[in-house]
Amino acid sequence: MAQPGRTTFPLGGDLSVHRLGFGALRLTGPGYWGPPEDREAAISTARLAVDLGVSFIDTADSYGLGSNEELLAEALRPYPDGLVIATKAGQCRPRPDQWVPCGRPEYLRQQAELSLRRLRLDRIDLFQLHRIDPKVPAAEQFGALGELQDEGKIRHIGLSKVTVREVEAAREHITVASVQNVYNLTDRRNDEVVEYCEKHEIAFIAWLPIARGALAAGGSPVADIATELEVSAGQVALAWLLHRSPAVIPIPGTSSPAHLRENVAASGIALSDGQLARLNALGRTHDDATVPV
Repeated sequence: MAQPGRTTFPLGGDLSVHRLGFGALRLTGPGYWGPPEDREAAISTARLAVDLGVSFIDTADSYGLGSNEELLAEALRPYPDGLVIATKAGQCRPRPDQWVPCGRPEYLRQQAELSLRRLRLDRIDLFQLHRIDPKVPAAEQFGALGELQDEGKIRHIGLSKVTVREVEAAREHITVASVQNVYNLTDRRNDEVVEYCEKHEIAFIAWLPIARGALAAGGSPVADIATELEVSAGQVALAWLLHRSPAVIPIPGTSSPAHLRENVAASGIALSDGQLARLNALGRTHDDATVPV
């Protein structure tokens, strides 16, 4: 049976995080607009993630209009040693159904300051550019993050929804510690980015790792392998990501304690060479134009 290449990843070279992370987006209200309807349940879920050994949690200033960061601080402070809270800036929310890139340097600086305040941190371990704003020179956006890093307000810099070419352009100005792109068993358009990240020791943070639940639902293309292993289909999808590359950090999100326990347990699943071959054969790509976050 094949085991994942490693169980941890050295984020930025100096932060060792477990490779099964947690995406906190689901701990917000309807439409990801405002706080969750059941705040105590959301706080309990965040605490459970850490209790289960999760050491990498991903959020953003735009998740719940900042309420997601506030919730994580309320749930988890004082933060335990080794816990990395990663956040993002560069998407504004004019309305519940809108996500608009905004990469003006003064805006990125403002949002970093607000994230520091909401998370109650002196320094953000990983601050990610949520989107490269096509209306602002990319070098200015990278430069703003570099200045924040030089000032000690952020430790490492990440990018989101980028190509290899864009990562290379960013690396002319800053050190890129992570890339966060859509990636899962049946959507592998970012294969080239995964390979680039592995080669250059950059963390690849896989969002939508279970394809919005499609890979865990009835009729999942991995159902037969899940039956063989006596695990859930969603766990197989996550296990495949952990086997795919030692640089991949899946960040499944959920507001369900049961699903959270199931997701974290996927890190212990070993896949045979034959099972990996069958899963690799399932790859395809599709358009994610409607996927905002």
